Amino acid sequence: MAITFFIWLNFLVPHPATPIVTFDSIAALWAKSDLIGQALLLLAMVGIALFAIRHFQSLIWNLSEFARFRRSSAYVQLRETNGAVMLMTLPLTLAMTINVLFVLGAVFVPGLWNVVEYLFPFSLTAFFAVGVLALRTFADIFGRAIANGHFDCTRNNNLTQLLAAFAFAMVGVGLAAPAAMSTVKLTIGIAMLGSIFFIMAAIVLALVLLVLGTRAMLTSGLAVEAGPSLWMPIPLLTLIGIAFLRISHGLHTGFELHIEPVHRLLITAVFFSLQMLVGLFGWSVLQRVGYFRTYLNGPSRSPGAYGLICPAVGLFVFGMFFLHVGLVQNGLVEKFSPVYFVLLAALAAVQALGIATMFRLDRRLLSAPAKKLAEAESAA
Repeated sequence: MAITFFIWLNFLVPHPATPIVTFDSIAALWAKSDLIGQALLLLAMVGIALFAIRHFQSLIWNLSEFARFRRSSAYVQLRETNGAVMLMTLPLTLAMTINVLFVLGAVFVPGLWNVVEYLFPFSLTAFFAVGVLALRTFADIFGRAIANGHFDCTRNNNLTQLLAAFAFAMVGVGLAAPAAMSTVKLTIGIAMLGSIFFIMAAIVLALVLLVLGTRAMLTSGLAVEAGPSLWMPIPLLTLIGIAFLRISHGLHTGFELHIEPVHRLLITAVFFSLQMLVGLFGWSVLQRVGYFRTYLNGPSRSPGAYGLICPAVGLFVFGMFFLHVGLVQNGLVEKFSPVYFVLLAALAAVQALGIATMFRLDRRLLSAPAKKLAEAESAA
């Protein structure tokens, strides 16, 4: 969610000298803005800071809880079930954390871009390390499942297994960042090759697991508590789409393979169209099974409900890419025109809905006293 506020700055704050918005470009706009403009800039920066703090608080808590969980017999049992894919959330979250750190540095550290070429090797090393962790975790989970044949296809009636592809895609899009931002050919090349490896792994896995999950759902119906997994392809498509854009930019700046704006329109239109299709279909199914009525507004509580947040973030982020990189750069929508603001308002509504849902789930799952939880479960 911190990234969504950065996206506002990245597309609305002029930064002609750098590929992404930085503290210096924000300060330059601040100096010549009126009170309303300064208030909007402050709002975005406060949003980044607050959600980044929340991210690190949650990260520390979850790492501590996971360390305790690994010493329990439940951890051993988990590794022998379909739920073992949940272990892929560790590399997924660590890759997210590197992205958050990158955003914090860009927005809050003056002059950072002057030394950014020296930072890219550290960024690549960190993402490769997380990628190795993701590969080892994946090999352990799915290698054991294939070797022992204990994977239960009948209970795979959801898309939770896409977490594995999601983790690889998060590593891939992080590796692609230096490809789009560096001016050193070697850095661009290493970033591109690493990104291509993990993005291809994500695509192949996603296709296989999507077929397996869909087949199980057609046979046994959706596992309702895992309903938000129907929307997992939305953030997955966001990561793959942004990686493609970053790689194309690296080919343009580092290898003189010039990518025209219309090609970016095609890339963003294809991925955004798929996201809309997944979103509408998932909404239809979740409404039909009463998921929102039960787990968001009703008495039942499920940690899996937090799976509703990433699709909102993914749709908003790639929607901003589609609007600016696809439509505005190709002259289909004029920036700051009435149509532009209508589309921008629709994307802002998606972001606001995601934030409201997060706060609601925090109150229901993290802040509710134990007594109230017990009473609610008894009533249910």
